[in-house]
Amino acid sequence: MNNNKLIGDFMDIRNTGLSVYKESAYKYDSSWDWLMPVVYKIENEGFDPHGLIDKALYNREIEDLHDACVTLIKAYNNEQQ
Repeated sequence: MNNNKLIGDFMDIRNTGLSVYKESAYKYDSSWDWLMPVVYKIENEGFDPHGLIDKALYNREIEDLHDACVTLIKAYNNEQQ
């Protein structure tokens, strides 16, 4: 699994205009247009104290950024429990 459901849940996609998409159609792992709002939310909420997003963006690879987002969302979810 590419963790797109995890990201979709974090973005509360069911309460947005994107809720028409099935989970199998989520493109967080392959589309900058889908992934960048996740980056903005993570950074605006202060969920990246160690700069993982900046390091991933430096590489300019969507896979690196996707992985960084997944890591940070998992850490955030663990803190919320």
